[in-house]
Amino acid sequence: MLEEILHKIVEIVEAMGYPGVFIMSALESTFMPIPSEATLIPAGYLVHQGKMDGLLVFLLAVTGTMAGSLTNYFIALYCGRYVLIRYGRFFFMNEEKMEKMEAYFHRHGPISIFLARLVFGVRHFISFPAGLARMNLVKFSLYTGLGGGLWTLLLLALGYMIGDNQALIKSMMPELKIGCVVVVAAVALAYYLNNRRKAGRVS
Repeated sequence: MLEEILHKIVEIVEAMGYPGVFIMSALESTFMPIPSEATLIPAGYLVHQGKMDGLLVFLLAVTGTMAGSLTNYFIALYCGRYVLIRYGRFFFMNEEKMEKMEAYFHRHGPISIFLARLVFGVRHFISFPAGLARMNLVKFSLYTGLGGGLWTLLLLALGYMIGDNQALIKSMMPELKIGCVVVVAAVALAYYLNNRRKAGRVS
């Protein structure tokens, strides 16, 4: 059953081709709850099969991530919090989620953009508080690109490693999630220690 489902997903991604990788990555980075795993893991599998170019898939996925994230950023920047709250129900956003995202962003600052790219359910909306806070666009793009690039690379690598044995996804997906948690924890710890060091200098 699992093998049949995976084959079907791979066929869909293959049919969409390179434009599909860009479009799905862009949608996943806006307010559409489309898991990037559904596109990038099969794409990595197709790279293993020699049916897609790995570098091109990576670049298109990261470019799509940037496009979707910047769309959210500018929506928040030009429309404001009131519009997002009022019409948020149409794209799975409500006031409670917005407050959580804003608190998360203000608590961790710019580095939250990088961290959020590795967390499902957060990466879809983190661009909104960045836009509302008028975060520096260069910094926003840099952190988004780094976080999105790392996540894309992990998923493509997983799909590539699965190769002809799709059943490996059952055992490898938990390890991938653990790996992402470790990366997030390491970055957060480095950020915390750096802030403590700066605070120590000031005092």
